[in-house]
Amino acid sequence: MLGTEPIDHEIESPARNDAVLVEVTRGDRVESVHRGHAVICDADGRVSWSLGDPQAIIYPRSSCKMIQALPLIESGAADAAGLGPRELALACASHQGAAIHSGPISEWLARQGFADEDYRCGAETPRDKPTREALIRAHGAPRQIHNNCSGKHAGFLTLNRHLRGGPDYERPDHPVQQAVRAAFEEVTGEPSPFYGIDGCSAPNFATSMTGLARAMARFSAARPGGDARERAMVRLREAMVAHPELVAGEGRACTELMRAMDGVAIKTGAEGVFVAILPAQRLGVAVKITDGTTRASECAIAALLVRLGVLDPAHPATVRRMRPMLRNWRGTEVGAIRPAPALLG
Repeated sequence: MLGTEPIDHEIESPARNDAVLVEVTRGDRVESVHRGHAVICDADGRVSWSLGDPQAIIYPRSSCKMIQALPLIESGAADAAGLGPRELALACASHQGAAIHSGPISEWLARQGFADEDYRCGAETPRDKPTREALIRAHGAPRQIHNNCSGKHAGFLTLNRHLRGGPDYERPDHPVQQAVRAAFEEVTGEPSPFYGIDGCSAPNFATSMTGLARAMARFSAARPGGDARERAMVRLREAMVAHPELVAGEGRACTELMRAMDGVAIKTGAEGVFVAILPAQRLGVAVKITDGTTRASECAIAALLVRLGVLDPAHPATVRRMRPMLRNWRGTEVGAIRPAPALLG
């Protein structure tokens, strides 16, 4: 579902001018390829490197949750609600619905006087296997708290109470989403041409690859002594780095790769999107795989983090994403997933 505001240009496919980012081999031959776009921006918002089309327009999906959380802090709602780094990390999360995720979010909601029924994200079966199996054994039903976006929506609810808005906080014309859109356009440095409705029912504002990388670069360049926006950015990126287990979950790329690095925040999004915030280098990275494949986006972001010198290529978490072996049903190695040469430099 696209936004209803007029669009004065033809919507172009993200496949236009894309490049091969990832190769899939079988034996000594390339069997398949994943195409897409990758952009690195510096602290001034300039493109320092790109592959594919840096002006391709995409939906960032969940990769932009730290941007969506900016109004939560900037409005004063986070401090008024007593939110700490754990809650801020969950506001940026695409979590597994495990107890480590749903427990703190439930406590957050209870402190604010909210219930599961106040959510507008929809119920989701927990992605965490033990939690899912326990729910089945108990003959329980999935709840909205299990939704992988329930932390983001807890932030929306908290912001909404602060703004005294109506209950339908997920609507694009609601004050919560208008605040999100304003922050999104400011940090990407460009107007959003349209939006789509995300899996969690909130609007997802489109931007260019450069806009998304520019936003991540601004998060990377933010300093604790900066203005209110910079301080908000620092709090969010530091919360993600401090609590990688809350941002995704055990076995997930975001969690494992952040643990393997020092101070770098990364975030995945549906349909092959991945971003990275590199404070020491003051760089922002954005990746989009045209066919939406997660195995390719994880490979590409790992390769770029290795290229930028912040991720050890020999770390097990790196190897599992950047160069995983493909095995047949007998366990024989038959091929591999690997970054395309152009991605490695």
